[in-house]
Order: sequence, then structure tokens, then C-alpha cells
Amino acid sequence: MPKISLPRYDDIVLAANRLEGFIKHTPVLTCSEIDDALGCEVFFKCENLQKSGAFKYRGASNALLSLSEQQRQTGVFTVSSGNHGAALGYAGARLGISVTVAVPNNAPAIKRNNIEASGASIVTIEPGMEARERFAAERAHTGETFIPPYDHPDIIAGQGTATLELLKQVEDLDAVVTPLGGGGLLAGACLAAQGLEVYGAEPMLANDGFESLSSGIRQPAKPPRSICDGLLTQLGEYNFEILKRHVSDVLVIEDKDTKAAMELIWQRLKIIVEPSSAITLAALKQERSRFAGKRVGIILSGGNIAAEPSQPLKV
Repeated sequence: MPKISLPRYDDIVLAANRLEGFIKHTPVLTCSEIDDALGCEVFFKCENLQKSGAFKYRGASNALLSLSEQQRQTGVFTVSSGNHGAALGYAGARLGISVTVAVPNNAPAIKRNNIEASGASIVTIEPGMEARERFAAERAHTGETFIPPYDHPDIIAGQGTATLELLKQVEDLDAVVTPLGGGGLLAGACLAAQGLEVYGAEPMLANDGFESLSSGIRQPAKPPRSICDGLLTQLGEYNFEILKRHVSDVLVIEDKDTKAAMELIWQRLKIIVEPSSAITLAALKQERSRFAGKRVGIILSGGNIAAEPSQPLKV
């Protein structure tokens, strides 16, 4: 069990107040063609249009705004394949806080470039949880504050504001679906969406979250093989505890279906999302009977990708 208290709904409300004027209130899009094909109403929460290009800006900003003055002066560090590092860098630059990010050497170039553009200092490390944990342990002696990508109450509360905002924008939702990697976004959604069904969508090649919840024991991360690069990490300890209590289910998705959903979003909604975002729509397509006739909000978590669609695809 975590050593400190898990965040609650009230913490998400406090985070939303703290973040007012600091983040974007992202739009919600719909597409009648997709609704008709899937047999449900889909509401796309466009966190790909958030500052730094991903929902991660919410959690990173909330964590930095919660620091003491002493901690702000000393600076912070993190480990990230891209979106969290960039979010922390941009928020840090805005607040005058120095940020160092350890980036795996296989991170997508566009995400590494986004971190560099934020003004954060970059340290290159090997891929995998072992290298991440080793860097964090070595960096601890500097006195800087470690801001983890997902496994911290301030991060979870900040990410939960995306769902809290969605529920204010769209009335009478029946369910919310978010991607599942480290679990900060999904855990925050579970806390924010009181009384609603909440689902996580996870890659088949990185399904440690599904296996953790099935076994009741938190499982290690799988080898980094999925195209959903933002979801290739171990389910966080705090998030695991929250999901055990609140998540409705975790839906496991093949990469080919995620890629098809990503290109469908590009073509129908005319916005760019990365695979880690599109997996939510792929989950709805895979689970049509589960969501039939429902009003479903899905979080498009980020849009930091350099790619072009191939050929037109049908729902």
C-alpha cells in the first residue's frame, strides 16, 4: 500500500481550481458517422490540443504549483519518453523552475524535440524501468524534487481534471474511456467520474495493467514493443490501488486496431492524435455490444506524432 493517502474527488476539484488560467479548457468533438457505425454516441475530449500537446500538462502543472518555494528554487527532475517531460519543461519554464528529464534513447524524435523545445535539460538513458529507476536513485542526491510521470497524488489529481472538465461539457454520460499506461489518467478519471462506468484501454503488447488487476498483484512492465509508446510503462502503485477499487474494466487492444482507429480520427475529425490516444476509439470498436446505445466520453490523450495517414478506412 502507498505510504501516503490516495487522492480523492476533492483533490481533483482543488487541482481544477489551482489550474484555472494555467491550462487550456480543451474542446469536445463529435462525429455522426462514427456514432452511427458504432451504435453509440462518442464524445472526443481533445487533450491532444492541450498545452505541450498532451493531457500530461495538467498533472505536471498541478505538481509544480504544489511545490514549496524552496523546492521551486532547487528544481525538479523526471523520467519520460516524451509527453510528461515536455509538459514538465513547459510548466517549469512558465514558473521559473529548472527541469531535467531523463529520456530513453528509443523515444520518438518528435517527443524528444518537444522536450528540448520546452527548455528542459535532457539526459539520455537506456529504455526500460530498470534504467529509469537507476537514474532516479542517482539523481536523488542533488536535492532536486522528483516529479514522476504518473505515480503521485498531485499528478493523479491534475490528470483527473480532464475528466472533470469533460463531465461539465457533456451531460448524461454513461461511461468514460481513457488510455492505460502508468495509470495516472485512468485513476484520475475513476475519481472524477463518480457513479459512471470507467474503462481503461491498454495495448495487448503492454497489458501489465490488465494482468495486474486480474491477478491482484502489480505486474512488471512488458518489453517496449507496442506502437503506443506513451503506454509502455508499469502501472503505478497509487494508481493500482485506485483502479482496484473503482475501474469498471481494462480493455486490451491489438496494435493493428489502434492504428486503424488513429487514422480514422485523422480522417473524420481532422485532428492529429498519437496511437496512445487512438486506442480509446479502438476499444469502442472492439467492444461495440458493451457500449451500444450509450453516451461515451473518450480522452484523446495526446497528439505528439510525426506520421501521415495511409488509405481511407471504414469504421
